Amino acid sequence: MKTNIKFKKAKNFKINQQKFRDKALKNGVELIAPETIFLSKDTKFGKNVVVEPYVVIGPKVKIGNNVIIKSFSHLEGTIIKNNIEIGPYARLRPGTSIFSGAKIGNFVETKKTSIQSNSKVNHLSYIGDTLIGKNSNIGAGTITCNYDGSKKYKTKIKDNVFVGSNTSLVAPLTLQKNSVIGAGSVITKNVKKNSLSLTRSNQIEIKNYKRKKK
Repeated sequence: MKTNIKFKKAKNFKINQQKFRDKALKNGVELIAPETIFLSKDTKFGKNVVVEPYVVIGPKVKIGNNVIIKSFSHLEGTIIKNNIEIGPYARLRPGTSIFSGAKIGNFVETKKTSIQSNSKVNHLSYIGDTLIGKNSNIGAGTITCNYDGSKKYKTKIKDNVFVGSNTSLVAPLTLQKNSVIGAGSVITKNVKKNSLSLTRSNQIEIKNYKRKKK
């Protein structure tokens, strides 16, 4: 009996997926290799949308116009506005809102995050419980440290902020407008507008150093 139930569920899933794909294609969505793309009943698409192979779109996803979702991305509970590129290998979790002209690159994960117009999170970053303003750039390897083991805290990144690569932003935290964060920093205090903030230990160099032999 259990085998029959699993078989029926698998068969129904396959049938439903074909219906969802056919509906999207009929409405003008370009599904590249549609048999590798999985949609939800409530997925909403705008005009001129391209979905590359091996994309999973979970419940409560709304996609605007002129959007490209690149391969191996996973979306759920997300609103995507117009003129946006997502992925590849992006994971957008519930509570994510991406506004027009923004970009989410490869190996980026977001959760409960709003990214305003023309801001970019291009590479290898985790951005959670965060508000990012307009025209800000989040460097590769940036993470928001939003959870202390019992509570979650917010990070606020205002307009025109540049965050250097390999930065940890320890919430609660606010980066004001036009601020710059130096690469490799761990930022624990609010940063004022029009300022540079960085935390680094001094680099040590020992001349003519020889490694110990085994």
